[in-house]
Amino acid sequence: MGKINSMDQDIIRSVSIFSSLPDEEVERLAKTLNLKEVPQGTLLVEEDTPGVHYYILVDGDVEVVKALGTPDERLLGVRGPGSFIGEMSLFSEDGRHTASVRAKVPLQLLELDRADLDSLLHRQPRFAYEMIRTISQRLEESEHLTILDLRQKNVELQQAYDDLKAAQAEIIEKEKLEKELEVARDIQLSILPREFPQCPRLDFGACIVPMAAVGGDFFDFIPLDDDRFGVAVGDVTDHGVPAALFMALTATLLRVEAQRSGSPKNVLIEVNRLLLDMNEAGMFVTLLYGILDCKKNTFHYARAGHELPLVMNPHGKWENVGQAVGQPLGLFDEPLIDEQTLDLPSDSLLLLYTDGVPNALDKQNQRFGLENFLGAISGEKDQPAQELCTQVLETMDAFRGEEDPYDDVTLVAVKIR
Repeated sequence: MGKINSMDQDIIRSVSIFSSLPDEEVERLAKTLNLKEVPQGTLLVEEDTPGVHYYILVDGDVEVVKALGTPDERLLGVRGPGSFIGEMSLFSEDGRHTASVRAKVPLQLLELDRADLDSLLHRQPRFAYEMIRTISQRLEESEHLTILDLRQKNVELQQAYDDLKAAQAEIIEKEKLEKELEVARDIQLSILPREFPQCPRLDFGACIVPMAAVGGDFFDFIPLDDDRFGVAVGDVTDHGVPAALFMALTATLLRVEAQRSGSPKNVLIEVNRLLLDMNEAGMFVTLLYGILDCKKNTFHYARAGHELPLVMNPHGKWENVGQAVGQPLGLFDEPLIDEQTLDLPSDSLLLLYTDGVPNALDKQNQRFGLENFLGAISGEKDQPAQELCTQVLETMDAFRGEEDPYDDVTLVAVKIR
């Protein structure tokens, strides 16, 4: 094993996932990546172990195997030069590998550790898009192989179980859908923050309830300095795997731009520019991103077609929030952005949410509405922020009754102490 020298930078450029990187980034990678040769049969990745190292295959083929060494062992596919190995652990909830990878022949590969990969993702937002696109292709290939395998089993069983043909087709479709939703849910959960920011003057609460197993809503808390936090709530069109992937892309770009683009409006403008460049599916996202200053007690935000924030003053009254026109991101070259600043004195409450809250429907097709939404909180303003979020969900569920939700629900509450 050894470091790649400058003469071997063509090896990096030959790997498709790195093809969009600028020359200076390739030079940086050349000093970071390890060039490694491994013999046939080497186990590069072991299922259900933590993802620490990642590999880019330069020469040779590997086998991707599920349940290796067990009666349920199954070959998911064979990967060749240019493949990125081990990246699925980035999107699993516990950071563990979802399958094993074994060298089919002697290999030449590049080794990258987690810290260097995280650093590259922060420096190069487009690389984050390339990674998500590659993972999406990988999921489609894996799904295709799974369907082919199930179809073959159906053919073998058909002569003995003709009367079960229709039921078998339904089972296959159900398993396919469950697999899609499980993968998309893992992606969504990996993007969401695992803990609230620590600030003695603020009390945070948040909840997200996908329409089914997964959706396109997200929220985030982004530390900026000791006194300021970025707070975001977004709603991607559509549901399922495409929405989850677009949500992951948007959330990644937002976090990167929040660290370097200054004002909330500039952040959204830059995110929109990158989405237009990367968005081939024609999807879009409504988004509210703001900077919460716990020293000045202000919330300076920009709104791109999203729901207005709600503010309860220290006397328990809901304030009127000023607004201008705001348009979603991913549709227009120069979207209209609504930019405002809210004063948040002690004992006030800030709510950010997606439209799945007021638009929840009961069996008579009546909307939950803002009146019920605000009423669920008005009498409970002294409760902790997380309990307020729970109270809204319980009130909304009682209103909806047995009706299935038709949209995702996301709610973020911030109490100023």
